[in-house]
Amino acid sequence: MRILHTEWSDDMGGQEKRVLAEMVGLRRRGHYVAIACRGHAKIRAEAEGLGIKTHILPFRRPYDIESIFRLIRLIQRERFEIVNTHSGVDSWVGGLSARLARAPVLVRTRHLNIPLRRNPLNFIHYLPDMYITCGDDMRMRLIKDCGFPEDRVISIPTGVDREFFEVRRDKRRAVRYGLSKDSPVIVNVGILRSVKGHEVTFRAVRTVIERVPDARFLIVGDGPARERLERMVDDLDIRKYVIFTGFVRDITEIYSLSDIAILSSWSEGLPQSLTQAMAAGVPVVATAVGGVPEVVIHEQTGLLVEAGDSQGLARGVIKLLEDPGLCRRLAEKAKQHVMDRYTMDHMIESIEALYIELLKRKGHDPSSLWPQHHHIPGGG
Repeated sequence: MRILHTEWSDDMGGQEKRVLAEMVGLRRRGHYVAIACRGHAKIRAEAEGLGIKTHILPFRRPYDIESIFRLIRLIQRERFEIVNTHSGVDSWVGGLSARLARAPVLVRTRHLNIPLRRNPLNFIHYLPDMYITCGDDMRMRLIKDCGFPEDRVISIPTGVDREFFEVRRDKRRAVRYGLSKDSPVIVNVGILRSVKGHEVTFRAVRTVIERVPDARFLIVGDGPARERLERMVDDLDIRKYVIFTGFVRDITEIYSLSDIAILSSWSEGLPQSLTQAMAAGVPVVATAVGGVPEVVIHEQTGLLVEAGDSQGLARGVIKLLEDPGLCRRLAEKAKQHVMDRYTMDHMIESIEALYIELLKRKGHDPSSLWPQHHHIPGGG
């Protein structure tokens, strides 16, 4: 198959990492993949570093005529059979372009657990052949709350790379981040934006420190809220206990030195930071939002607290720090839970099967679309 992804986002968070993982995984299975994105987007450099063909478009606004016409020509010239859109602006541009270019299949992946208004003014929501959500909660919200047909929304959770299941504990690496190898490390991994609720984590710090004075909090990631969050840490007078790492490429190293992983988000789909921590054997405490309860089953694969409950978060962290046996039991069950349901292989196989099924519904046989002896421009 020949597959084009579109992505308007400038950031490099869980959404963008999933897009990259999909492209790499499907390329390994013999398909041609490419991405259309903005020139300054972080995903552009990442994709090019992986050897994935990038096409630069302005994506200025939903009705960006220049981007629409350029994308139509690209789809027709490169003969893409699948167009998969991801963010707001590119879903308008990509959806219109795919339909005008008569691409056989249009898919939209929803990464955020927020409603879509499905009405005549937002006609773009009627165009995709299928919506992919990153969890069951997201899927049911689109169906029950937003009126999407049940047979046009499918849940395919984000998969976890094999390397996370192979993480080995190594507290010596803590010194790289200014930590003592003897200090309990509580890690919060995620892009620094308001929806991630880092302020809830910060309000829990003082309570944890009162019980476990050596504990330290590692805030892993970067983003638009960093300056505000740094000021908040200073205002709360907890700078001694909180370390901002900035963007970290190798998250497996972070989990190798972590004792507990926390998530304090106000809203989530199905966060990769949690499934990766669980795969790495790190016990988790998380807010019960969106698809989180699908992976964190309270007191079985982790601990859940209500969104905004900083003291509940603190109590969960303290409970785990003071009960190594509970930590071990939760971590073992969590790792098996992720291994059974959330591997990268499972995600790629599910997406590939969906694409093939959608093409067949349109009367296309993926195995015979492009004969092996026929060279397709840009196909490598």
